[in-house]
Amino acid sequence: MLNKYARAFFTRVLTPFAAFLIRRGVSPDAVTLIGTAGVVAGALVFFPRGEFFWGTIVITLFVFSDLVDGNMARQLGRSSRWGAFLDSTLDRVADGAIFGGFALWYAGNGDNNALCAVSIFCLASGQVVSYTKARGESIGLPVAVNGLVERAERLVISLVAAGLAGLHTFGVPGIQILLPIALWIVAVGSLVTLVQRVVTVRRESAEAEAEAEQNASQGREAAK
Repeated sequence: MLNKYARAFFTRVLTPFAAFLIRRGVSPDAVTLIGTAGVVAGALVFFPRGEFFWGTIVITLFVFSDLVDGNMARQLGRSSRWGAFLDSTLDRVADGAIFGGFALWYAGNGDNNALCAVSIFCLASGQVVSYTKARGESIGLPVAVNGLVERAERLVISLVAAGLAGLHTFGVPGIQILLPIALWIVAVGSLVTLVQRVVTVRRESAEAEAEAEQNASQGREAAK
């Protein structure tokens, strides 16, 4: 839901920065790799220690690489299957690190097994939601559905909540409750999105098979 509008806005904002990197000889793949490394480091260094504010700041600085590398590729006219594959694959790595960081906190000093399980569910469901679309498209289906909670929503909800929850260490009382609420929202929203995509693939698959059968029947009739 956010992807359509957020990407358009940040693409305009980040275009000058992408052009600057191109002039400095930086490649889109390098930006993808550095951005992912920064997100993973921010998530797995800060979150397991409960340092949500600073972890979110670090992650936010690097997460926009997902838009910068694509912008650079378009400016260079180098959009490729490899670039798209690398970008999509490393997105999954970054997402896993973020929710893995939450899970490590709740499994350790956060001392909350229920929220640890919710964090793991967010991690797993996010991967499966992405897989359903990729797998549906690989068998020739459009998977034409805007899910309730896609990657952009998962990141915005969880990171905004984590950053605000981190203000607890600066003396803001009670605000740490925002992160558990956000994780539950992401978990439920991801489940709804998964169901939406599965239902869509089932419907599109049935329609494609019916169309193929109709074409085959018409072909047999024409051959008579």
